[in-house]
Order: sequence, then structure tokens, then C-alpha cells
Amino acid sequence: MAEIQRRKTPTVKIGPVRLGWEAPVVVQSMTNTDTADAKATIEQAAALAQAGSELVRVTVNNEEAAAAVPQIVEGLEQRGLRVPIVGDFHYNGHILLKKFPAAARALAKYRINPGNVSIGRKDDDNFRTMVECAVENEKPVRIGVNWGSLDQSLLARLMDENSKRPAPQPTREVMIEAMIASALESAAAAERYGLGHDKIILSAKVSGVRDLIDVYTRLAARCDYPLHLGLTEAGMGVKGLVASTAGLAPLLLAGIGDTIRVSLTPKPGGDRAEEVQAAQQILQSLSIRSFMPQVTSCPGCGRTTSTYFQELAEQIQNYLRASMPAWRKQYPGVEELRLAVMGCVVNGPGESKHANLGISLPGAFEEPKAPVYIDGKLATTLRGETIVADFQQILDEYVASHYGRQASRDEPAGTR
Repeated sequence: MAEIQRRKTPTVKIGPVRLGWEAPVVVQSMTNTDTADAKATIEQAAALAQAGSELVRVTVNNEEAAAAVPQIVEGLEQRGLRVPIVGDFHYNGHILLKKFPAAARALAKYRINPGNVSIGRKDDDNFRTMVECAVENEKPVRIGVNWGSLDQSLLARLMDENSKRPAPQPTREVMIEAMIASALESAAAAERYGLGHDKIILSAKVSGVRDLIDVYTRLAARCDYPLHLGLTEAGMGVKGLVASTAGLAPLLLAGIGDTIRVSLTPKPGGDRAEEVQAAQQILQSLSIRSFMPQVTSCPGCGRTTSTYFQELAEQIQNYLRASMPAWRKQYPGVEELRLAVMGCVVNGPGESKHANLGISLPGAFEEPKAPVYIDGKLATTLRGETIVADFQQILDEYVASHYGRQASRDEPAGTR
């Protein structure tokens, strides 16, 4: 696969995380707890960080939330988690950042929505105050334009200008231009108020896939700021996953995007970390970053009437996810491991040979045996009631022998 040429942008530092064309695309997420409930927010932020979120955004919407921010950051650090916490401000951020300087210092980045501050009106004191707080505390800012809260004065001006043209543009075109103008004009204002060019990230989030692709393609062509990508209000379940992937993939493959979020609506009581896993999987499927070993498994058909291979695939996937926090520290490069769990003889042996470690389970009417391939060669054949345990042991031995630190020192790069 041809290497993706990332769009060149300045490097922006957010605590220990770096954004920009020379840094990996960063995965971020957002809590949905009441930020004023520091204990609950610490728990969820920790879960998101442990799932692989490299930035975690929290709502800072009132005085109680702002007062809790330092406690949240400290609570995460006490757990050994240095994940940067980003403050999401709307309407009253200028008040909260000035009234709670400890929160302004503790946050790693501020998110400002131009549609919800005074910029573009007669004066822009609220926006200016937030930017000056960022400058004072040496914090980067994401200027985050959103389709649902666009600066109405700017939109009205552009609509009026459009109506006077000999051939007016469709409303959709004016909306996209308004989003881009809002982001760029706000960034220019932030720089006038002292914020460094390398302290600004832009986003222009919409809820339609084609709108997302168009607005970011045009925005990327008109600036060199790092861009945060995401389909806002992507939705629940399959709809949210498919829409986010359809919108993000073309942009990422074009080299556009420095940080991403998959904004899934969780089921009641659902796992918020699903959005982190989805973002990681998009990047890994595009061969942009690797986060954990990938399992190739077939969908099943009339030749695989048993559910055994499905159960094995699920167990192996869960085992990998549970093992990765420890493996990531102990076995450098293990996220590149490829496995195959196949259900019959049609594609099973071939897929197993293409993987580092593969197993082909017997389909309907096949001999009850499961050949295991290691790096393309038949290594052993498993039978009986302990196939799952036996294959898991082979997996553990392979990881230890191929990704252990001694193996990393002894083997030339690219041989594993």
C-alpha cells in the first residue's frame, strides 16, 4: 500500500501529546458524566484513557464543573494516567477561566466554539478573554465550529452577499463557506490577541458524510492549522459506525486530519470506550496506525453450521483486548500481530497462511481437526475439547518469542 502523504502542519503540543503532520493521528474522546461529579468523571476518563484515548475532553459548563477540574486531573495522575484533559467551553468560558485559574492551569487545552461566544459581533471581549487565558497559561486552543451552532451573524452576512450575486450559490454552499470563514476568521483573531500559530487547532464538524468531506477538504486547502476530524452527532450503533467511517476514511487517506473522534451515541448504560475502539479501528483498517493485533475471521455459511469458530474468534478477540495493556509495555510491536480464525477448509488454510498465526476449524462434514499455521507454515493440528486453550497457549508462546525485548534486540527490523 502506498504511504499516505500527510498534509504539512505545525506541531502543537498538548501536554505529552503532539499533533501535526510529523506526529501520528491522535485518538480522542469525551466524557458524558457531570463534570462536577469528580469521582464519576475520573472513573470514566480513566476508562477512556486505558482504552487508548490519547486526549479526553470534559464539559466545563458551570462553576461546579470548573472547580472540579483540578481534582479530576490530579485523580488521574494519581492512577499513573497522564492523559491530557481538554475543557469544552460554551457561552460562559470567559467567566469560568478567569474565576477558576486553577482549572485554567490544569486543563491541557481549551475548546472554544465561535458560534457561542461574542466573536463576530460589535465586540469580542468574551472570545478575547478566553484566548488571553490560553496565552497566559501557555495552552493550545481548538477553535471548533459546529454546523448546529454556527455564528448566525456571519451566516446572515454571507447569505445576504450571496443573494446579491448574479448567480447565487445553493444554501448548502453558503453554509459550508460560513463554517470555513468562521474557523479562519476566529483563528486570525486569536493570533491577533497573542495566541501562537502553533497553538491553534481547527475543526468544522457537521452531521452529514458528504458535507464533512467537502468542508474539511476545502478548509485543509486554505490553511495549515492541524485539523480535528469528526462527524458530529454520528448516531447509535451501526449507523454511527458506518457514517463515521464513510466520512473519515476519504479525508484520512487524503492526508487530512491530525486528531479524530467517533461521536457515537451510547446505549443507556453502554460502554463509552466503544468510540475509542471505533476510532482506533478506522485508523488501523486504513494502515495509518496500529493499536492491537487484528483477527481475520470468516462470516460463516452453510459449511459452518457449528458456532464453534465464532466462539473461538470472540474469545480470542476478548483475550487480545484484555492482554494488550500489559503486552503493550512488555512486547513492543505486538500490535502488528495478525491472526486468522477460520471456519472451514475453503478459505481457512489460505487465510491462516497469510496471518502470523492462524487456525482453520472444521466445517460441516469435515474431519474434526484444526490445523494451526505459524508464519505461513503448518505447525500443528489441534483436536478434542481443549482447542481454545491450546490455541491460546500457542498465541502466548508466539507473542513472548517474537515480541519479547530480547527478540526485539536479536531480530532485524521487519523480520517479525
